[in-house]
Amino acid sequence: MSDRSGPIAAAPRADNPLLDAWTTPFETPPFTAIAPEHFMPAFEQAFADHAAEIAAITHDPSEPDFDNTITALERSGKLLSKVAAVFYDLVSAHSNPALLEIDKDVSLRMARHWNPIMMNAVLFGRIAALHDKRNELDLTPEQLRLLERTYTRFHRSGAGLDDAAKARMAEINEQLAQLGTSFSHHLLGDEQEWMMELGEGDTEGLPASFVTAAKAAAEERGLPGKAVITLSRSSVEPFLKMSSRRDLREKVYRAFIARGDNGNANDNNALIGDILKLREESAKLLGYPTFAAYRLADSMAKTPEAVRGLLERVWKPARARALADRDALQELVAEEGGNFKLAPWDWRYYAEKLRQRRANFDDAAIKPYLSLDNMIAASFDTATRLFGVTFEERKDVPVWHPDVRVWEVKDADGGHRGLFYGDYYARPSKRSGAWMTSLRDQQKLDGNVSPLIINVCNFAKGADGEPSLLSPDDARTLFHEFGHGLHGMLSDVTYPSLSGTSVFTDFVELPSQLYEHWQEQPQVLQRFARHYQTGEPLPDDLLKRFIAARKFNQGFATVEFVSSALLDLEFHTQPAASVGNIRDFEQRELAKIGMPEEIALRHRPTQFGHIFSGDHYASGYYSYMWSEVMDADAFGAFEEAGNIFDPAVAKRLRDDIYSSGGSRDPEEAYIAFRGRAPEPDALLRRRGLLDTPEAA
Repeated sequence: MSDRSGPIAAAPRADNPLLDAWTTPFETPPFTAIAPEHFMPAFEQAFADHAAEIAAITHDPSEPDFDNTITALERSGKLLSKVAAVFYDLVSAHSNPALLEIDKDVSLRMARHWNPIMMNAVLFGRIAALHDKRNELDLTPEQLRLLERTYTRFHRSGAGLDDAAKARMAEINEQLAQLGTSFSHHLLGDEQEWMMELGEGDTEGLPASFVTAAKAAAEERGLPGKAVITLSRSSVEPFLKMSSRRDLREKVYRAFIARGDNGNANDNNALIGDILKLREESAKLLGYPTFAAYRLADSMAKTPEAVRGLLERVWKPARARALADRDALQELVAEEGGNFKLAPWDWRYYAEKLRQRRANFDDAAIKPYLSLDNMIAASFDTATRLFGVTFEERKDVPVWHPDVRVWEVKDADGGHRGLFYGDYYARPSKRSGAWMTSLRDQQKLDGNVSPLIINVCNFAKGADGEPSLLSPDDARTLFHEFGHGLHGMLSDVTYPSLSGTSVFTDFVELPSQLYEHWQEQPQVLQRFARHYQTGEPLPDDLLKRFIAARKFNQGFATVEFVSSALLDLEFHTQPAASVGNIRDFEQRELAKIGMPEEIALRHRPTQFGHIFSGDHYASGYYSYMWSEVMDADAFGAFEEAGNIFDPAVAKRLRDDIYSSGGSRDPEEAYIAFRGRAPEPDALLRRRGLLDTPEAA
């Protein structure tokens, strides 16, 4: 590996599969031929190629025009995009110590590469000159949008600053890149180092399917014949919901919320303080009072006040519902003879008991009907019925792990649209959570480039040939990420920078959260929810009870999310110097909003990768809820049509939301689809919180 103080020589292209032309099906990455040692030479070559391309644009003696400046920028950096996409897929989904070590180097190199580009005064001068006369250039709507987004991106990166401010901004960017990488590695380290073996008597209350998955997790960790709980959410949350062993629930819960906060080599507390100070300084260099003000200026929400208004509107009825549920749970504890106060590690367990009583439903009853394969088929069939696309599994496309599956996606006319990779199972080499990413984005600038889209999840793998059985939450997650996937696969734009999910953060969750609605529809479940052993369809009675139970415990779910979103906002609106000790700040802010002590944040600060592993969701975790206002309202268009697959509504959905990428303003795109702005109360109605007194 290279010394960080200077470049290393690039390997000859013939010796490096990342630098060769890919002769694989659909020119996909040849994962089986790629080794860690190939990455740094490939990055060095990609950095050099991109720098030369930028220099050619900057020093072009011609007057700037759209083609020689904006289009040329869009065509630049192809090798860098290609190498980085493969690298970051592996770092997140199938890492090893060698890749993680390279990641530390690459994060710094990447910042040092992009800083002089994004702050290049001559280049920005060309872009600004075009932006100033944009209405005289006879541009298409997509070209005008690209010009505006390019100008905004450079301006917000500091291209208009003086030299001293630019130098400081470059230093800040480098430091933030390293800190974000360290935060992510620390979190992965804590998750990899902890597990709890289940011995005799430790499986009380756990269904056979969960124990089977725990055995598969043990085998993955080199412990055949054992059964273990890991710190993957797909392991922790079902355990907390079903285990009768209160002592073990407490042990697992405490380990889960302590990730990144153990005072060990993986501790993230100091990193958070450093990140906040640097973000605040960068915002002030750009003329904003806080990082949140900077971040939200380029979003649908526009201001921290707008975000806080939405979150507080939801917080009050959610908290009231959660407190009422808490009292009911405490009564249940007493009824069972429990002489203890309800604790956070008790909530899910007793909430499940209460749900069984009130709705006569529990997740364990429906899981045998939600096999992973059937839910994948359901998500594909929904896309076929809505958008006409079909999916054919391919066994000839190289993958990064044997569990990864690949499907060719075709349009209704049989034409190739792209590839979809599904990487569904939890494993030690994968970071926690679920996400969508791409190995190649759709664009038509140079031919019709088809996308390579990835969904990564962390579902528990069945052992001994048993299928993976999903909880309703898991099934919803699968549909959510596939909604993101469709946003990438259905993209139909010319320019790479506007492709697929290249939209505002508080709009990007609309296609994914909207898609979740179909997973819960009776006509989808009646067809695809079949018992994994008998093939019998989901009984009508169980289906009705499942639908009736959907809004149960929404106070808890909303409180754990909104409290995290409010904490994110406070971290980035209050002066960084006043934050002080991270744990104290966390407790102070939770006390301020009246956080029920029986409910934990969905993401405590030291494990809040959304906002500290990088800045994509920093001051933006609220985006899921902002988008939920739209997704709840958007699904209403199908309900009003009387058909959840209505062809006319589906066509508008594809044209205005899923295929347009970032080529139009998101508010305009939504109104084009729905005919009006979203109705805010749709969110409360969906969560069953509209009838709470505080919602009035």
